[in-house]
Amino acid sequence: MKRTFHYDVNGKTMTRSINYIPVRYIVAVLITLLEVLAVIGIVVALCYFVPYFYLAAWVTEIYCVIRIASSDDNPDYKVPWLLVVLIIPIAGFMLYFLFYSRKLGKKYLRRLDELKKKRYTQNDRALLERLQEESATAAAQAQMLCRVADTTLFSGGRQEYFALGEERHKRMLTDLEAAEKFIYLEFFIVEDGAFWGSILEILKQKAANGVDVKLLYDDIGCMMTLPGNYHKTLRQYGIEALPFARLRGNADSEFNNRNHRKILVIDGRVGYTGGVNLADEYINTVVRFGHWKDIGIRLEGEAVWELTRLFVVDFGISSRNMPEYHCDLYPTQNDDANGFVIPFGDGPHPLYGTRVSKSVILNLLASATDYVWVTTPYLIIDNGLCEAIEHAAMRGVDVRIVVPHIPDKKMVFAMTRSFYPRLLRCGVRIYEYTPGFIHAKCYLADDRYAMIGTVNLDYRSLVHHFENGVWMYRTSILPDIKADLQDTLNRSQEITLADCKTGVMQSALRSVVRIFAPLL
Repeated sequence: MKRTFHYDVNGKTMTRSINYIPVRYIVAVLITLLEVLAVIGIVVALCYFVPYFYLAAWVTEIYCVIRIASSDDNPDYKVPWLLVVLIIPIAGFMLYFLFYSRKLGKKYLRRLDELKKKRYTQNDRALLERLQEESATAAAQAQMLCRVADTTLFSGGRQEYFALGEERHKRMLTDLEAAEKFIYLEFFIVEDGAFWGSILEILKQKAANGVDVKLLYDDIGCMMTLPGNYHKTLRQYGIEALPFARLRGNADSEFNNRNHRKILVIDGRVGYTGGVNLADEYINTVVRFGHWKDIGIRLEGEAVWELTRLFVVDFGISSRNMPEYHCDLYPTQNDDANGFVIPFGDGPHPLYGTRVSKSVILNLLASATDYVWVTTPYLIIDNGLCEAIEHAAMRGVDVRIVVPHIPDKKMVFAMTRSFYPRLLRCGVRIYEYTPGFIHAKCYLADDRYAMIGTVNLDYRSLVHHFENGVWMYRTSILPDIKADLQDTLNRSQEITLADCKTGVMQSALRSVVRIFAPLL
């Protein structure tokens, strides 16, 4: 496979081509398909040749239907699986056993127990009491989030908001140059080009000078952007790199449960998160879908500890042997009393018992009295979340949602637009970012609450992926976030019901696709 990269250097457009064939990924996918077909084929053969075996298959199918129907999962997730089991003979319930839920081995659970010992110790009782005095509603939200995500409430510390990936890129380079002890990076996508190249040069230098440099990237996320053995190349530079959930050809839920987190931690004192991946379209040196709008947040203070902990756990469960850490991962710092923040992680069952990100969004919608403004690249939501958005709008809250005008995935964009009529009829205002593609994941309410991170409004983010975010209450950057959202709204086209008219065939196709959206 040949990939060509175009990027800008001192005003000149440079071109670089890399030739490679993602053989490992192709082989892994083929092995997985063979496994699935072999398992289904064996069961079909037994039903055909072994007397009364079909009765066992029939009982198994009934068992699957009962198990799905009685589970605690979201009904929107259960319905497509029920259809798969009922409509596709034999193969349906075999696919259910293979892919329905994440399976955790004993080795995995033991490693998680070991990694939990590497977390920080923080008593946030005094902070919770202080927040309770300011706002009982905010304190209730914070207490719930800390409980469901196993995280901690922190004083706001120092924060910085980036309205574009280009701004974040420049600030990242400055902080990376100043690193003295460790640099930990965790990203869904890493792609060769100007963005990653500028960071890699610093990482090489820092690794050579004894700084502990670790990188975790998602194996499927980088399937088409990096060679399959890229982690070995980075190790030659002294960078300890690992692909998350390496694709090995196992027929299981790992295909669904990808690592969509974006985290950069420097010396345990500075942390970054947001929607920006390490690829050139995120800083607009490569144009793919018009202007690429993304945002980010920089934290200083003890709140960075939680970002460090998330990285340590993710890197640890991806490593063959327990990684070594020779630095103080959680340095004590004097935080500014700048509001309150809660960095948090989210992920699939059974690692997380509750849909963390969805809980944060529902709380923001339920507590809002003035406005809730949202930017998201995708709008594919379950009925519960859709109703929460509608109820907020119907009680007079100014609910605005900004999505892209130029999509990166046409089918997903069609599903996004299929939600417009229902939301518009309830008073929700929907905008499309006309300059191009908006990848920002931002939730702002009443000048008091915000959440920025990696969480999209779609089933991938809210059900399947490992995600992360930062919940904020009355922090100093909220006016900056609001100003940027207002500017984004001014650059966007507001959608009306008249814009939502479609033909019969398109409406029918959207209806069918929406049924199976949780599985896509």
